Amino acid sequence: MSAQTQWESLNDLGDLIQTKAKSRDDFITECNEGRFNGVVAAYRTAESIEITGRFDKELLSVLPKSWVFLASCGAGYDPIDVTACSQREPPLRVSNVPIAVNDATADTAIFLMLGALRNFNASMHTLRQGDWKGEPPVALGHDPQGKVLGILGMGGIGKNIGAKAAAFGMSTIYHNRRKIDGETAEYVTFEDLLKRSDVLSINLPLNPDTRHIISTPQLQMMKATSIIINTARGAVLDEEALVEALEHGTIAGAGLDVFEEEPKIHPGLLRSVNVVLLPHMGTHTTETKRKMEEWTIQNIREALEKGRLMSPIPEQQGL
Repeated sequence: MSAQTQWESLNDLGDLIQTKAKSRDDFITECNEGRFNGVVAAYRTAESIEITGRFDKELLSVLPKSWVFLASCGAGYDPIDVTACSQREPPLRVSNVPIAVNDATADTAIFLMLGALRNFNASMHTLRQGDWKGEPPVALGHDPQGKVLGILGMGGIGKNIGAKAAAFGMSTIYHNRRKIDGETAEYVTFEDLLKRSDVLSINLPLNPDTRHIISTPQLQMMKATSIIINTARGAVLDEEALVEALEHGTIAGAGLDVFEEEPKIHPGLLRSVNVVLLPHMGTHTTETKRKMEEWTIQNIREALEKGRLMSPIPEQQGL
């Protein structure tokens, strides 16, 4: 069943309405005028964030009390104030898409890793400048075989990256807040992860505890030949510290799909030939977008039919 067909099938459960808002103020006006009175569940797209901004106490205060479910179409949900949603009366219950994004995001991380290891960005730059391989030629890259992949955040995406990296002859170590039962990769301390990784892949959700978890002190622990890959959220990595580390040779390179102030990118990253950059393309495939939408629609269906979400966010599991 296509996503469109699934959307249409929800007509059997209720009326589908769509906001006409073009800004946060417009959305608040719609709420105050009663446009969403009677709404029980809502589908939140990534694009809607640009309209409403952060889903916080201000927005929660104008939602009708009938609105008790929010199905977010993505793995990350940092633009939603989860604490405020949980404390609201009645609570606004939030779901995400925890699995459908894994393959596409991991593939993106592998692309960034290979590009940064092999120094492909520098060569692509000279090629586009009409200088073939450069004069003098760009520095030699490195093979992934035999390298240590360090995964910070061994969730579904991290495990997927580790499995794919194994095909390139890499070994994997990881650090979480706690060791994962049954995980075959080596569990190490945060400090050992930084010191031993040839490639550090960041796969953490963004929250107050993870913001700038990688900054100057952490970068200084890493090998001068190491690279960092970030396909999680921009602000888990201190971009100013990263630029300084790259300029001083503290680390060798980086591959980034996410940024602290998207769509703004730190100029130091733009000018560095040692950084492979993508404009948040981790799930930008036809197949993955369809899987994400179908998953979110199913969350809506379960909310309407059973009064619960299929994949509530971890913070609300016991709510």
